[in-house]
Amino acid sequence: METKVLKMSKGALDEAVNILKSGSPVVYPTETFYGLGVDPYNEDAVRRVFEIKGREETKPISLIVKDMEMAKELVSDFPPWAMALAEEFWPGPLTILLRGGRDLLPLLTGKEGRVGLRISSNQWAMRLVESFGSPITATSANRSGAPSPVAAEDVLAGLGGIVPLILDGGRLSG
Repeated sequence: METKVLKMSKGALDEAVNILKSGSPVVYPTETFYGLGVDPYNEDAVRRVFEIKGREETKPISLIVKDMEMAKELVSDFPPWAMALAEEFWPGPLTILLRGGRDLLPLLTGKEGRVGLRISSNQWAMRLVESFGSPITATSANRSGAPSPVAAEDVLAGLGGIVPLILDGGRLSG
């Protein structure tokens, strides 16, 4: 498979959404590292993330959500301590780990039944979630144990030929 690398644009986002809807992964920028995104409701797509990363299926996979309403729909409870953290640090690089709701795939929540949630401060990550209309997975776009990528070139070196699309948002802060 050839991996496309596209600079962030409306057209690139549209292509990414179509790829996500087809069940394939896309790589996108966040405020810290490049993320590996798939539809979290598509079990085959989620399994593909574990395969790409070489990651144990007992570990949970985080999600990026567009807002608090979407976050609350994904968990069984959003306790006051989590709400306080979210209000203080979202949007931003904070991932809050909570008990997953019934509608989430057990594969996403790992052996502990928890899911990490985040509202990203990266405009492109948020536009992707909004355009897709659903949360997307937010695990780093690298093989497990390898350094988390901060540039599209890093992702291409590690996952080129494995993922169909990398959305290039420039060099990230890490």
